[in-house]
Amino acid sequence: MDCCTKATPKLPASDQDVHEKVRHGYAAIAETGILATATAPKGGGCCGPGSLTADDLAGQIGYSAAEIKALPEGANMGLSCGNPTAIANLKPGQVVLDLGSGGGFDVFLAGPKVGPTGRVIGVDMTPEMLSKARRNTAGYRKSTGLDNVEFRLGEIEHLPVADASVDVVISNCVINLSPDKPQVWREIARVLKPGGHVAASDMALLRPLPADVAAMVEALVGCIAGAVLLDEYRQMVVASGLVDVALRPKPEYVAALAEFKDPLYARIAESLPAGKTAADFITSVDVTASKA
Repeated sequence: MDCCTKATPKLPASDQDVHEKVRHGYAAIAETGILATATAPKGGGCCGPGSLTADDLAGQIGYSAAEIKALPEGANMGLSCGNPTAIANLKPGQVVLDLGSGGGFDVFLAGPKVGPTGRVIGVDMTPEMLSKARRNTAGYRKSTGLDNVEFRLGEIEHLPVADASVDVVISNCVINLSPDKPQVWREIARVLKPGGHVAASDMALLRPLPADVAAMVEALVGCIAGAVLLDEYRQMVVASGLVDVALRPKPEYVAALAEFKDPLYARIAESLPAGKTAADFITSVDVTASKA
């Protein structure tokens, strides 16, 4: 039985609960464009665009107007916190894997970079997101003339991808959502070819969040409560066996959301100590590493 058909190991009950909360939140985003929880502000952060449009947010974090315009309609849902395709140095003929591919945003940007001899695989655990991405594929094929992308249902802790089969792993604001981040990094190391590399945009903490903020379900789905301290993040990547590990904080993302009074970040600000802002606790970060 190959890696794509074997049974997925079961997570502990608490981890399954986290997965279900995230899955439910992102299913709602795929279907309605907003996070569906009883107490969540509409949109915000990785919950989809709030006061910023999805295209505005993409522009703020480094995507060009040409890239955004070239995307299939509906692929950009404002779920990014960085631009991993910009730091991945993609080349024609490479096999690229996108963890938590959502509606296909970065998959469709990576496809033309690897060209007709390359392949881009998106993995997402939310069936509604997978359906959306597969519908968007028709528009991608029409606009590019390429048939080099695919989407697979799976959890990033147990990737439906063979060992040493991928040249580049990318991910955009997803790894922090996992209840078992060390396992995610072990999986990245497993699927990479020797000499392959990973380029991820993610969220991390500069200091611990107050307990009431960390406990907010909408903050979890908004890529914040699941984030860990930068030093802990680096240790997880190193422990996976990857080398040349580099973490580069990118304050532009949180600054943009604060400036435009994003509803999720406004809610968080209410719970922070006097004189502190979200940017004192939270940062977007570019993470790169290689397989020896």
